[in-house]
Amino acid sequence: MKIRSYIMMLVMLVALKSQAQWKSFQLSPRGDTLNRLDMKGQKQGPWVSHVDDLRGERGYEEQGYYENDAKDGLWKKFSLQGVKIAEENYRWGKLDGKCKYYTYNGGLERVESWRAIDPSRKFDTVSVYDLKDPSKELQRVVVKNEGSSVKHGTWIFYDPVQGVEEARENYVLGKLATDEGTTMEEDDPLAPIDMRGKTAKKDSVGAKPKKPQAILDYEKKNSGKKKIKNRDGATGL
Repeated sequence: MKIRSYIMMLVMLVALKSQAQWKSFQLSPRGDTLNRLDMKGQKQGPWVSHVDDLRGERGYEEQGYYENDAKDGLWKKFSLQGVKIAEENYRWGKLDGKCKYYTYNGGLERVESWRAIDPSRKFDTVSVYDLKDPSKELQRVVVKNEGSSVKHGTWIFYDPVQGVEEARENYVLGKLATDEGTTMEEDDPLAPIDMRGKTAKKDSVGAKPKKPQAILDYEKKNSGKKKIKNRDGATGL
């Protein structure tokens, strides 16, 4: 009886200490503190969310970790029937790294690759790797922070029933890349032409118009003769 009372007092002390540290929280069946809000109202630590079906959209449950009100690390999403439908990686509250998505029957549908930009910076430096040799760094690119993640890396699409790869796309900082490593924008016929190492043609605007061949022949035939006044359509004396 004394042991039981001691355990109850210990649990109460832990709960009181947690209440002093957190503005609100929930206890899991195992006694873990979940869904913590600190005294500033920011989400911290392990978190579990439940979303019901709404207007034709399927509900889900997700679990992961918050750091200063931003999702951080691996998050898993499940259907309300308990089937895993997504694995997402976050950094600074934005998608970062590989993310996997499954059908509601559990078949792998696609693998995405994202790059999060540090929100504390207006610009960030991102490494660009060779598509054929991922270990080879081609260059480092300065990227403006637009407040969201960008597609960066290989996206793979699967037949969720057969489990075989159907297609893949390679992205470099949000732009779809070709097998040669160039982006689709660079292959666009309307894109600016790289003039490095080439001689640019002179602009024809303002240049003296070339005379028709008939006039050249006439001038050659009458060269050296008395100047003939020709009508050119001009008015005046």
